[in-house]
Amino acid sequence: MKPTCLIILLLAIPFTPPILAQELSQAVNDDYESHLADLFDHFHRNPELSLVEYKTAARMAREMRAVGFDVTEGVGGTGVVALLNNGDGPTVMMRADMDGLPVEEKSGLANASEATQRSPITGELVPVMHACGHDVHLTSLVGTARYMSRNRDVWKGTLMLIMQPAEERVLGARAMKQDRLWERFGVPDVALAFHVTSRDRSGLINVSEGSPYAGADTVDIIVHGVGAHGASPHRGKDPIVLGSQIVVALQTLVSREIAPRVPGVVTVGSFHAGTKHNIISDKAHLQLTVRSTSEETRKTLLDGIRRIATNMGRVAGLPDDKLPEVIVSEESVPPTSNTPELARRLRAAWQKHLGTDQVIDEPSKGMGAEDFPIFTVNPTIPSVYWSVGGTPQADFDAEARGGAPVPSHHSPLFKIEARPAVTRGVESTVVALMTLMGTDDAL
Repeated sequence: MKPTCLIILLLAIPFTPPILAQELSQAVNDDYESHLADLFDHFHRNPELSLVEYKTAARMAREMRAVGFDVTEGVGGTGVVALLNNGDGPTVMMRADMDGLPVEEKSGLANASEATQRSPITGELVPVMHACGHDVHLTSLVGTARYMSRNRDVWKGTLMLIMQPAEERVLGARAMKQDRLWERFGVPDVALAFHVTSRDRSGLINVSEGSPYAGADTVDIIVHGVGAHGASPHRGKDPIVLGSQIVVALQTLVSREIAPRVPGVVTVGSFHAGTKHNIISDKAHLQLTVRSTSEETRKTLLDGIRRIATNMGRVAGLPDDKLPEVIVSEESVPPTSNTPELARRLRAAWQKHLGTDQVIDEPSKGMGAEDFPIFTVNPTIPSVYWSVGGTPQADFDAEARGGAPVPSHHSPLFKIEARPAVTRGVESTVVALMTLMGTDDAL
């Protein structure tokens, strides 16, 4: 079915009240007490790094099978796909990411991770922590699976739950698609995901009709030069000077080549060159991250980087065979872009069932990226990505009084208030699924 037709169909589905909000909340909270709290504790204490989430994937597969899902493991490495076919209706995908980070936890929590794991990148033994809340995503996905399985009489269609590896390295979604994800399991009509955030108070839902996450490109610039003695710079071509000129010139891309109200970031995060005080090197290496929220802006920035680097080399008098090289990594992700009609529909459902004070629409102030949109392009799949707050209001109040700042994601101090984050993750997902798949007795 074409995305436009599907959206029209979804918008036409009558929205009738069912399980009252308090009944859904009670059911999810009861499940948290009996099962999900211990499961979250397990995941938080036992994080695993990107691409080696073997035990996490096995536990998720076991949880899904226990409530009647048809489970396939080893998709794109450690990925897991769980399907629950419940008659004629749309196929709706919900994704959770599984990996932790090579960070030593210093949160002070009773269940702080003490896990270590051998890094698949360096081979070294490193500490591992769920410093981005993926333990919340996993636990909420299990809670969603358990609720939807117990209430099959009020929804129709196929529920596709995806447990994705390596989001932190933006490798997992691409790996699953390259493993013929859609050919093997079918293309979903709608794709959903959420991320817990320390930036919002516990349980608050934030959903936008725009781009909640930016696209990201990793770019390397190899600056060639002609080596010489530091006391005789006229005998060489200094790549450090040229590299510095390129760094400064790149700043004009955002300030002068994209519109003031259009977001874009070009950050040079690394500059390596030379070996000794009195040697002019023959090479410099710049490492960049480039962020954008549209393909148009992305093209402007990448084309501009190539143009500036090449022509600054010409300004320095380099021959064509020594002009700077610009290398754009394949590990790029497009912007996460919510389908406006779908976002409006789900926002209305969340406001109705969870309360208008529990749902906001605040654009992100940062340009963080994520690989969920790899699932939703080629082919285009209508999608919504929302966030669920995970920080107690008291922590924000303490910060405002001059106390400790609320830790950011990827910090060793990062922590989430588990119960409201997990239960609201389940509730918001169930409301979204019932809105899209529910019968007249659903929500």
